[in-house]
Amino acid sequence: MQIVPYQAPCGARIESIQLNDGTLKSEDRSALIDALHQYHVVAIPGAALDDDALERFSLSLGPFGDDPFIAPIANRNHIIAVCRRADETAPIFAENWHTDWSFQKTPPAATCLQARIIPPVGGQTCFANQQLAAAELPSALRATLTGRNAIHSAKLPYAPEGVYGDVDRSSDRSMDIRADQSAYAVQAHPILSAHPATGIERIFGCVGYIVGIEGLPDDEALDILLELMTYQSDDRFVYTHHWEPEMLLIWDNRSVLHKATGGYEGYERLLHRTTVSYFEA
Repeated sequence: MQIVPYQAPCGARIESIQLNDGTLKSEDRSALIDALHQYHVVAIPGAALDDDALERFSLSLGPFGDDPFIAPIANRNHIIAVCRRADETAPIFAENWHTDWSFQKTPPAATCLQARIIPPVGGQTCFANQQLAAAELPSALRATLTGRNAIHSAKLPYAPEGVYGDVDRSSDRSMDIRADQSAYAVQAHPILSAHPATGIERIFGCVGYIVGIEGLPDDEALDILLELMTYQSDDRFVYTHHWEPEMLLIWDNRSVLHKATGGYEGYERLLHRTTVSYFEA
């Protein structure tokens, strides 16, 4: 396996890895997980995996995560289609910074996203290195955040009146999003904490899935969260990923934020996604 780091705040490209039917060799699996911990986002070009192989690859890393609110593709339980028709006019899905499912008690360790149809322009995915952001956190903002727990919830996007709720259902969105009352549940996580595998400090999550801060009034918490989001998504922490056909992308959900971008109007885009709950020993 050859790992080529990008000249960016995070990200690396892996060459010469044997994926075969999606099952990783033991030594490649260990090297891949080490690369995720070091570079946070790992791209494997030319990974021509069908859905069976994508599932096997994901399970080589660890058990599937729990993916709520979005229906899986036909005849699968753990693959989501991140898709957009060429003529679709609904807003771009996931175009705001977030960490996948941070409102869960144990959010997924990693997300795997494989390119199926890539438009000739646009459609990049942006990542913000939250370990680097924590390392450079201004002292005043650090003092404000230290010891604070953020309140995470899916209600803003996935409650019935949320962004992807009843109003969005009447749009022409091709993704099968199923907002419901369970989105109102809340889960607290420390804003600043050690990465569970490496022990390196990171900022976890951002406003959107974070709806408040324990012990603070809503208006005060919102001011802090908006200041934090401006900081943690600063260009000096951001890597913008450009897709290639058949490319497989894996990222460490515990150390980066990510968001989708548009710019491919008139073209179809399709990627298949899984999440990995944790990396098995």
